Amino acid sequence: MATHARLAPRPGTAARARTWWGKAWVRAVEESAYGEGELRRGRTLARGGRVGAITVEPGGFLAAVEEGDDVLTVTGSVPVLDASGLATFTETVAAEAGRVAALLAGDLPHGLVEHAEEAGVELLPFGGELATRCSCEPWTDPCHHALAVLQQLTWLLEADPFVLLALRGIERDELLARLHAAAPAGPEETDPDLDLAVDAAQRAARVLELLADPDAPVDHLL
Repeated sequence: MATHARLAPRPGTAARARTWWGKAWVRAVEESAYGEGELRRGRTLARGGRVGAITVEPGGFLAAVEEGDDVLTVTGSVPVLDASGLATFTETVAAEAGRVAALLAGDLPHGLVEHAEEAGVELLPFGGELATRCSCEPWTDPCHHALAVLQQLTWLLEADPFVLLALRGIERDELLARLHAAAPAGPEETDPDLDLAVDAAQRAARVLELLADPDAPVDHLL
């Protein structure tokens, strides 16, 4: 689970999707909408910075949306990959050098997504897979509050493709651990990008462990 801080307002062209996967996500959001009016209202809220921090976890998200004096709670879900799909995706990432480095650098290679789809793993959702609920108790699903959150999710997953992977049930640390475990044993075969990523993940876990219990001994964390 990860919580992403409230995003600043993005007026005009700054709110548009810029990456190919961000544009694909926007198409899914537009497919899910009841009508253009709801989309416009959702975009206005998102661009105006009216969406609070967004919590993303495997298969779901949660955020508050401000409209006037009201604060609405939006939750949503995206189907996660099953065990077979996760194994297939891991193999697809490992099949070509540089894919791990690209993901860690904030890029989602088009070839990776295409190869995953050919193997039966869909990363980018279609409109019908974006399920949402809102405390405004709307008669349309998604309502404009949920569309505002989905719009801001576009910006989050453009900045970090692991947000998209998390929504599909693929957590960063688990993927890196699986890739590391599946890597050839010979030192000449080791992917330095993967080794660095695993080391960084382990260090982050140690820091979180220390933050959770500041009075605990720290020697084992060094």
